[in-house]
Amino acid sequence: MTELQKLKQKDPKTIEKLYLENKSAFLSFAAKFKIDPDELLDIYQDAFVALVENAAKGKLDDLKSEIKTYLFSIGKYMVYARFKKDKSANIDIEKLPENFEWETIDQTEDLLEVLEKKLSQIGEQCYKILKMFYYENLKLDDILEVLPYQSKDVLKSQKSRCLKQLKELILKK
Repeated sequence: MTELQKLKQKDPKTIEKLYLENKSAFLSFAAKFKIDPDELLDIYQDAFVALVENAAKGKLDDLKSEIKTYLFSIGKYMVYARFKKDKSANIDIEKLPENFEWETIDQTEDLLEVLEKKLSQIGEQCYKILKMFYYENLKLDDILEVLPYQSKDVLKSQKSRCLKQLKELILKK
């Protein structure tokens, strides 16, 4: 029986083993976010609980990455959600594409740094659209008043192409 199957069955020994194996690595990784260590531990524990619950629900049956990578992805999302809640980050994580593959980003790099670096590589018009929509939280109608597009549908299509281009740049590294 694989470790993932044991996790799915909530095997106590497997849960304890995975918890302890990944704890220090996650806390070291997450320390760069300058969050209180006790809060980081809470985030790790919440991420681990989500991992076990997702495994039990069968959501990891087709997992293509390592369990550690999946766990770190959950933890990263929780860290960013905390930043969003505290308004200390300017990016709305929930507006990233649903199929955004967190595990493709090296765990030693901060997602915000990667996004900023890749945003600087796309065209000026795409940069403006994505910045206004995701960073400034403007609606398409508001952006339409600032940028010269024929219609909301044209702007929506352009935003979609820009987002696709950004995703390709991120995945390309």
